[in-house]
Amino acid sequence: MPENILAIDNGTQSVRALLFDPRGTLLAKQRVPIEPYYSTAPGLAEQDPDVFWRAVCEACQGLWAQGVDRSSIAAVAVTTQRGTVINVDKNGKPLRPAMIWLDQRRTEGLKPVSGLWGAAFAVAGASETVAYLQAEAECNWIRTHQPEVWNDTHKYLLLSGYLVYRLVGQFVDSVSSQVGYIPFDYKALTWAKSWDWKWQAVPMDKRILPDLVPAASPLGGISAEAASATGIPQGLPLIAAAADKATEVLGAGCLEPNVACLSYGTTATINTTHKKYIEVIPLLPPYPAAVPAAYNFEIGINRGYWMVTWFKQQFGLREQNIADERGIEPEALFDELVRSVPPGSDGLILQPYWSPGLVFPGPEARGAVIGFSDVHTRAHLYRAILEGLAYALREASERTEKRSGVRITELRVAGGGSQSDAALQLTADVFGLPASRPHVYEASGLGAAIDAAVGVGIHKDFPTAIHEMTHVRDTFEPDKKTHERYNELYSGVYKNMYTRLKPLYEKMRNR
Repeated sequence: MPENILAIDNGTQSVRALLFDPRGTLLAKQRVPIEPYYSTAPGLAEQDPDVFWRAVCEACQGLWAQGVDRSSIAAVAVTTQRGTVINVDKNGKPLRPAMIWLDQRRTEGLKPVSGLWGAAFAVAGASETVAYLQAEAECNWIRTHQPEVWNDTHKYLLLSGYLVYRLVGQFVDSVSSQVGYIPFDYKALTWAKSWDWKWQAVPMDKRILPDLVPAASPLGGISAEAASATGIPQGLPLIAAAADKATEVLGAGCLEPNVACLSYGTTATINTTHKKYIEVIPLLPPYPAAVPAAYNFEIGINRGYWMVTWFKQQFGLREQNIADERGIEPEALFDELVRSVPPGSDGLILQPYWSPGLVFPGPEARGAVIGFSDVHTRAHLYRAILEGLAYALREASERTEKRSGVRITELRVAGGGSQSDAALQLTADVFGLPASRPHVYEASGLGAAIDAAVGVGIHKDFPTAIHEMTHVRDTFEPDKKTHERYNELYSGVYKNMYTRLKPLYEKMRNR
C-alpha cells in the first residue's frame, strides 16, 4: 500500500521535489534553481509564471530519474512563497508576468476607505495603515496601470493557486495559502463578507477569486496533462497544504503555542500556533496556520537574514576563498568568526531594520549600529548582526506573549541561518531558552507532507503526525552567564534604541 508523500516546495530561489515517508524521513530530493525575478525598472520584481511550472516538472522528473518508485506515493502537497500573484484568463493562461512578493511598486493617491469604516479607522488612528496597505496591493497597481489586463482577468491567483490549477485543472486553493493583499477574512478563514472594508481597499469581483478548501483537504486529482508533464501518476490526490512559512512552522513541530518557530531566512520571523484569533499588532492579522481552524501569530523582520548574506558578500571574501581551498563549507569559517568575539560584541549593538515593516517597529524605522570603538573588527560587526536579529525577535516574542497570554518555553529554528551552530547558540543565549533545529533542513516541505499525511489518513490527526514525523536533531542550551550579559544589553541598551532614534528616523523619512 502506498504510504510516501511527494511535497513540492516552490521557494524564492528554487523549486524542490521532496519524497517523505510516514516517519518524516526525507527519502529523495531534487532541487531546481530558478531565477527569482527579473526587473525592467528599479523596484520591480516579475517572473514568467511558466518558469515556476517548468521547474516543478523538472524537479519531479529528477526524482524519477533517481529511481523513485512512483507507486509508493499516496498523495501530493504543494507549498509556495507567499504574496506572489498571477492574473489568468479563462483557460488559465497568464495575462502578464507574475508579480513577485519582492516587488516594491506602490500605487499612491487611491481613494481612501470611506463610510463607517473610514470613520472608524480615523478614530482609531489607523487611516495611515490602511492607506499603506492599499498602496502596497498588487491588484490596485494592475487595475490602475494595466486596466486592460484587469478587465480580462478571469482569476486572480496566488502562486499556490496557479500551481494547483496546473496540477489538477481547477481554480481552487488552500485556505492556508491565502497570505497577501487580497480581500481575505483572516479570522473567519474565508473570503471577506460583502460589507468588509477590504473590498473597498482592494476592489475586485469575488468571482475572480478561486474556491478555497481547508488544509489537509483534497484539492483534486492530478490531471492527465499534469501527469504527462511531471510524471506524477494521474489521479493521485493533491492535498491542500499552506504557504511556506506556515508549513515551516508545522514541519518544525510547533503545534503548541508555547513552542515558537524562528525562521532565519530572507525575512526573519517568529511564529507560534494558536486556536484563538488575536491581532498581536493591531490591524495586522495572524495568518492561517497549516492546521485547519488555527492561526500563526507572526512578527517578521524584513530583510532579516539577508543582512547575513550582505555581510558575506561585502566582507567575507577571505572565508569564501579559504573554504574553496580546503574544500569545506564557508559557514564553518563564519562560525569561527562569530566565536572570535565575546557575547555583546564588545559594546557594538545593531538594530536590524534595514527594510522597515508597516508597524513593527514602525514605517519610519531604519537600521542602526551604535557603540563603535577602535577595538571593533568585521568579526564584531558580523556577531552584532546575529545578535541584533536575535534581540529583535526576542522583542517580538515578548509582544506575542503579552497579547496571547502564553509564555514561550521552547524554540525551533529553521531556514538557512539554522545551519549555523554559532547562530543557534547565540539565539539560545539571547532568549534564555533551549533552541533546537529540526531533523531535516526542508522543514517547509515536511510541513506540507504532514498536511498530506493527515489528509489521506496515513496519520489520524495532527498531534500524531507531529509526533511521528518531526524530530529534533540538535538542541542548544543557554549559558546562564552569557544570558545575563545579553539581558543587560537587551534591556539597558537595545530596547531603548528605537525610542531614542525614532525622532531622527522620522526626519529622515522619504529623504
